[in-house]
Amino acid sequence: MKHASINIHAFKVNINKRIDETLNNYKNRAKSSTTFSKLGILLNKDPDGVGASIIAEHKAFESYSLSLFNEKTQRHDINYVLSNLKGDFIAINKLKKRCIEFFGARRKSNNSGNSSNVVHVEPDADESDGIYTKLIENYLKINIDFQKLISETKLIAGDIKQTPENIQWDAYVRDRIPKLIAHIFALWTLQNASSYFDVEDVVDRKNYLLQPHAAQVVSIFRMLGVGDENEKLKNNLVQIGTGEGKSITLGVTASVLALLGFDVRCACYSPYLSQRDYNGFLPVFDALGVTQYIRYGTFNKLCEDMINQNGDIRQIVEQVISTNSFNTAQSTHRTERAKILLIDEVDVFFSQDFYGNLYTPSASLREPTITSLINYIWAQRESKLNLSKVTTTPEYKACCNKFPDWEPLILEAVKDLIYDVNSFESHDYICNNDMIGYKEQDNIVYNVAYGYKTLFAYYCEHVKQQITQKSLEERISMRIKCGSFSYAEIPLQFKYIMGVTGTLETLSDPEKRIIKNVYKIEKNTIAPSVFGANNLIFRMRDDIRIENNDDYFNAIKREIDDRLVGRSVEKRAILVFFESKQKLEKFFNSRALETMNGSLQILTEEASSEEKETKIKRATRSGQVTLFTRTFGRGTDFICYDQNVSANGGAHVIQTFLSEECSEEKQIKGRTARQGDNGSYSMILFDRDLEKFHIQRENIDDVVQGKGISVLKSDKTVSTTVYETLYQLLDDKRTALFKTQYEANMAFVQQAKEKHEVTRQFLLSLNYGDLNFAKTFLVKENKGAFIIAQQSRTICLMDATGSMTHLLHKCKTTVGMMFDRITMILKENNISEDSFQIQFVVYRNYNSEKDKILQSSPWETKPDNLRAFMNAINVEGGWGNEAVEIGLWHANTENERENITQVILIGDAPPNTKTEVDQKRDNYGDAYWKNTKFAEATYYEDELKKLISKQIPVHAFYVAKQAEASFKKIAKETGGRCHLLDINSQAGANMLTDLVTEVILKNVGGEAKGNTLVDAYRKKFGKSYN
Repeated sequence: MKHASINIHAFKVNINKRIDETLNNYKNRAKSSTTFSKLGILLNKDPDGVGASIIAEHKAFESYSLSLFNEKTQRHDINYVLSNLKGDFIAINKLKKRCIEFFGARRKSNNSGNSSNVVHVEPDADESDGIYTKLIENYLKINIDFQKLISETKLIAGDIKQTPENIQWDAYVRDRIPKLIAHIFALWTLQNASSYFDVEDVVDRKNYLLQPHAAQVVSIFRMLGVGDENEKLKNNLVQIGTGEGKSITLGVTASVLALLGFDVRCACYSPYLSQRDYNGFLPVFDALGVTQYIRYGTFNKLCEDMINQNGDIRQIVEQVISTNSFNTAQSTHRTERAKILLIDEVDVFFSQDFYGNLYTPSASLREPTITSLINYIWAQRESKLNLSKVTTTPEYKACCNKFPDWEPLILEAVKDLIYDVNSFESHDYICNNDMIGYKEQDNIVYNVAYGYKTLFAYYCEHVKQQITQKSLEERISMRIKCGSFSYAEIPLQFKYIMGVTGTLETLSDPEKRIIKNVYKIEKNTIAPSVFGANNLIFRMRDDIRIENNDDYFNAIKREIDDRLVGRSVEKRAILVFFESKQKLEKFFNSRALETMNGSLQILTEEASSEEKETKIKRATRSGQVTLFTRTFGRGTDFICYDQNVSANGGAHVIQTFLSEECSEEKQIKGRTARQGDNGSYSMILFDRDLEKFHIQRENIDDVVQGKGISVLKSDKTVSTTVYETLYQLLDDKRTALFKTQYEANMAFVQQAKEKHEVTRQFLLSLNYGDLNFAKTFLVKENKGAFIIAQQSRTICLMDATGSMTHLLHKCKTTVGMMFDRITMILKENNISEDSFQIQFVVYRNYNSEKDKILQSSPWETKPDNLRAFMNAINVEGGWGNEAVEIGLWHANTENERENITQVILIGDAPPNTKTEVDQKRDNYGDAYWKNTKFAEATYYEDELKKLISKQIPVHAFYVAKQAEASFKKIAKETGGRCHLLDINSQAGANMLTDLVTEVILKNVGGEAKGNTLVDAYRKKFGKSYN
């Protein structure tokens, strides 16, 4: 029956219900708990793991399953944890004394059979029972007096007021901590004591209680400063191993802090895990009456909460504009608790998706006069609309009469509406399921809006009857940007920052510097595993293979086949992790799997919760092979019940890509060899994917042959490194990439900080009712694009293949600086700052699919949407000479729609030759390309002739020597400029900014003022290239 439940998803619920009934009937008929436990022992011996699945998944065996887990965690007690604890500011004698309070003490020579989880003391020292042990003995009865325990807990905590200005953490408070933690853990244990009462005749009955293990208690002590040199509350991080109870550690810590007067925010990277952990500890929070002071959520939700703590900023802005007044209730000030941030998995917080990025909330102003105005602009879109024409219309006047004090803001919105109604067709969107979406990597996202271009895409598709009237009407509004908040600044709004992570030791040097210097976290703790030494097998010399395009998929298949075979005839379980859904599906549909025997399944983020649960449980069964996207390499519990798998070396993990962060790699490794089990790990990598780490095929071959690799340093000297293993090469290059990206990111982090501070002032103006400041800020923040007759229109055309990681990253981080500098120089020279438009375009090659070979942003006069576009672009592919011709074709196509004035080309490879185009298009075949906008083959010479005939210069900046000759030819023939862009150097970001900015300024100024603007720029900002 259980076999069918596991393998036939449709019957799972009904079959499991029947199994539950059968087990409950047997349990009720059994004469003793021991008899039922014997059934558990027999099921646990089932070699294919189905019996163990029954124990783990069915409530009748909940007690027995808990006893097995407790046996595992008690193999290494508090004495082992204290002996192997590592960290800063540890006063071991103080910590030991605090642990004695919690666990109790026994003399080393005492073998009286008491619990082993007590602190061992010298033969002449006093023995004692721990507070936690005594609480369990006193309260563990059929009718538990929870109210008395809760009252005792609150009495210990007292009524302490913690405000941002006044933190009470003296000896009186500190001395309560061990007792308070013991009471909270006792409450948690007793709330989950049903298993204990289910068994009455077993010898080790207390093994059926949910109990804290030593590493959790010590980790909480360390987070709260207990057992430190000065026992002060301070910013700190604790490393706790995968599967060792981080959620319990956070839950108890949050409870202690809330009882002692703090507001606590627990921030996690995953909505699912955050909600799971919160629900798991909610009974404790409710019982203690601290639920209102503890909030769990993702980092994005954390930002929302902090920004909207005095009311939803979007609603406040809408109300202020609608009524031209403040809600007095909004401005009421109350005494607030000091806030503490608890971070779950700190390395994710410092990822590029978060650190250095902005959170930009927007209000949506909806009103019939606004709808009429936008409808008019859409209806008149082909009548050469301009600002003076729109501002004389009844629709505009009605709108201004409705919001009489906000005409300057409406005027800016109208500028954007006019600009976007004329340019919305220039951006690529997808109409699906009555919504407008955008392609981001492997997914279509529907929560992104490119100004009013997205709204006018709804109008356009409504005309084509692809969007319903209801869907269109729901989106008609005036969008009001409410400022920009830097994610990096949010933690600094908390009084203290604490966190747990499984990867503290693998943080990069830049991350460690940020943690220490920016967030003032100087205290770290590495908690030892209560399951003992990790049993993962990974041989750096032998367990990595790097393959070319012809053999990559076959190599993955061979690795699966080889690793399936264990120490006996029985098979292991294989977990294969891919960088993206696209790459997973490409492998799944490849010829390499045509001969795949046995069980194969795939799991991606789109799967339902039930499907995820079923496939994750099945993934560790003997003979099972599962293909995952990288998301499942973090936070997913792969529990192996199959004894055949365990006896043959455990589950094997194959990673098919190189992680940019060591921490992600460690997390993926951690999907096997968990909680003391066996497991192994290997890498099968694609050589072209490594180009983004600046690893070439010849580098790989040199390491294999024992040769040194020469690198040109910033001071123009050459250094040679000999790597003993491929892994050393990979790790070294990965670290270098990560360091370079973080250094480039710091300039944008500083820019983001400045925007954050201005927006915080705006928030204060809302709280204090300063209407004039709020108006000034909103008008400036929502400055519209003013269309002028002579505009410079520049296409910035960039290579986005594997080797161009630095270019794309630096483009993301410098685009705001480019715009700021251009507008500054234009203003100083009395030229309209709206004199230029930019479109970002990336090209790849014919081994990329139709929606990846070319991607383009909308035309923009502001940097925000260009940065948003670049955030969705990842490097991929690469195939010798690249598809520059596709990029030039796009430039000609755009020029036919509306004149462009110049092209900036940045790449590291020449265009494909005519022969190469024809050969490479055969990769997918003519039938594939026939139904795309690239149906007709094109060649760069032909596209260049068209640009020359239209007198459109191409400024070509080559990143690598191999592109120099062809880029010089392109620039010379079109009258453009050509220069080396050393994007991979430390000065790369500045060079990119200078070269692009100068080209745009010269184009805006034309023959009359172009050189003057460039000279003014160099005088103000210098010149980073020769």
